[in-house]
Formats: sequence, C-alpha cells, structure tokens
Amino acid sequence: MALSLDYLLKGQLKFLNQHYKVVAVSGFDAHLQTVEKREQIRIVPVTMQRSIKPFQDIICLWKLYRLFIKEQPQIVHSITPKAGLLSMLAAKMAGVPVRIHTFTGLIFPSKNGILKQLLILMDKLLCWSATNIYPEGNGVKNDLIQYRITAKPLNVLANGNVNGIDSNYFSLDSMNTKMKEELKVKLKIKPTDFVFIFVGRLVGDKGINELISAFTNIKALNAKLILVGSFEQELDPLEKSTLTEIEGNHNIIPVGFQSDVRPYLSISNCLAFPSYREGFPNVVLQAGAMGLPCIVTDINGSNEIIIEGVNGKIIPPKNKIALENAMLKMMEDVVWCNHLQTNARNLILSRYSQEIVWEAILKEYKRLLNYV
Repeated sequence: MALSLDYLLKGQLKFLNQHYKVVAVSGFDAHLQTVEKREQIRIVPVTMQRSIKPFQDIICLWKLYRLFIKEQPQIVHSITPKAGLLSMLAAKMAGVPVRIHTFTGLIFPSKNGILKQLLILMDKLLCWSATNIYPEGNGVKNDLIQYRITAKPLNVLANGNVNGIDSNYFSLDSMNTKMKEELKVKLKIKPTDFVFIFVGRLVGDKGINELISAFTNIKALNAKLILVGSFEQELDPLEKSTLTEIEGNHNIIPVGFQSDVRPYLSISNCLAFPSYREGFPNVVLQAGAMGLPCIVTDINGSNEIIIEGVNGKIIPPKNKIALENAMLKMMEDVVWCNHLQTNARNLILSRYSQEIVWEAILKEYKRLLNYV
C-alpha cells in the first residue's frame, strides 16, 4: 500500500507539509522509505493486507486506533479501499474530527455474487465511518450514487484525479533526443514505424486480450506495440493465445515494469488503453501531457479525461473490433491524428495540473477544519 503513497501522491505530501504536520501511515517497505525521504515527512509503519484477512485486519485496526489516540490528528485522509476501511473505522473510534476518504476507483462493480455484496458492505461501512467522501471523478461518483453506498455529499475536487499531473516532469522537453534515438534502436523501432503503447498491469481487466487480438489483426508491417507493465498471471491471467502472441510476435515489445515511463511514451505515437474499469487512470493523464492522443474505453475516468475527437477516441469496453478500427484510423488518418496530438497536452494541463489539484485539496482541508 506504500506503493500508492509513493506513486499516486508524489509531491503532494511535501506540499501539504508546508501547511500541516503530515504523517504517512502504511506497510513498511522501500516505497515508504522513499516517501519519507522525498516528501520530507514522518512515517509510521503499520502492516496492512490488501486481501480480506479477518485476523490480521483486526490487529491492524487496533494498531491504527492506538496510533490515532496517541497522535490525536485533526484529519485522517485515506485513498485505498482496504486502508480506507480500517483507517476510517479506527479514526472514528479514536474521535478524529475530520475523516476523509478519496475513492480512486471501485472494485465491486466488476464482481459478482457474495464477493460483490461483501465489497459493497465494506464500502458502506467505510462511508459510515468517514465524515467526508470524495470520488476521484464523476464516474466513480455516479457509481456510489447508483449503488446507494452512502447518502453523504459526494464532492469531486478540481476536475478529478487524486494528485494531478506534473507538467514539467511529463513533458517531451524533459526527454533527451539522443536517449530517444538510442531507445528506438534498442527496441528495433524504425523511423517509419507507428508505435502504440500500453502502460499498466498486463492482466485481463486491462483489456490486454482485446488489445493483442486487435493489434494482431492490423497486420501492418510498420505497426509496433510497446507493453509497459508486469504480468500478474496468478491474479488475473491472460488467455493462453494472448501470451503466445506476445511471445512470438516481433512487433509486440514487452519491456516489463518501468519506474519511469516517460522514455517509452516519448517514442510512441498513441496510447491504447482498453481497460474494463478504472477510477481515474494516471497513465491517460501522463500520455496526454506527453502529447499523445489516446484510445480509451468508455469507462469511469477515461471518458472524463478524453473528449471524443478532441484529444482521443472513446470505444466500448471489451470490443476488439472497435479497438482495431480505432487503431487503424489512428495510423491511416494523419490529419485527424495530428489534430488530436495538437490538443493533447494543453487540454490535460488546463484541467489537471498539480497546482490546480493541490490547491483544491488544501482549500478543502482549511474549510473542513473551520468547522472543528
């Protein structure tokens, strides 16, 4: 869970620490150490499990309760589902006056049966424990309303997204021309190639089966597909035919997990992101800030970041034919693709720059503390 603090809230904790005393709480690992050093804040390690494990969860709840009694914070703010449930319950038990949870996405809409009902119950309990609920985008907000998770007000800060985009970091100007050329040579990408890129976990829920099938059907010699991310076969396995195609197709280039995705975005022409569900996908923001048009599915977050025909193309989820057609159009319609590319960066920065998001969070903290 420290991974979320490390990547999702990069820079934000340091900014807020200029106004409040910020303490980061998560399981202890290298990510939490990075957060401590980079954000210049105090950390408190508390082991948390991502999956449902009643005995360990009760121990974690007790440790969080004891921590909040000791620290007596004015605000406890959580951003991930399991940590949110436990920290909101513990904070309520400890009498913390402002208890905030940001829903960065919902798990239950894609589940079925008893598991779905259990996840809904957990989110309802989380919301009952919290004083303030903030969906990361309007899609998440609508799902919370549709499933009647809470009757409390649901406010989307700024235009959505938990941290905004660092416009200086995610910029083509930050990339060295020589480095880009060397990376192209390393990946055997020619100057005439049209490069699609996917960034994320290589799992079924991200639409990888459809993406590989659509790309294979294009059969264009100058088309390349870079896959940035790790396989998770034990959690959400890809189809055997998909794995075989990835391994055998020399135009598909898996590069594994990358802590810095900018070099790969900088040598690409289009982000293909056919995910089944998201909260508010950072990779779409990052790609747009790097000047890439995006092909995304009509799901929460993605359909808020991308405006059809302005900075990208929106297609139905789980539809490989629509995905294939969108990829072909991106390659063949040069004028249209250039139009999307021209709009991409400015549209992202005008709505999702970090300055906008951070100031909105700080303003909300101040507003809530006025009522304490």
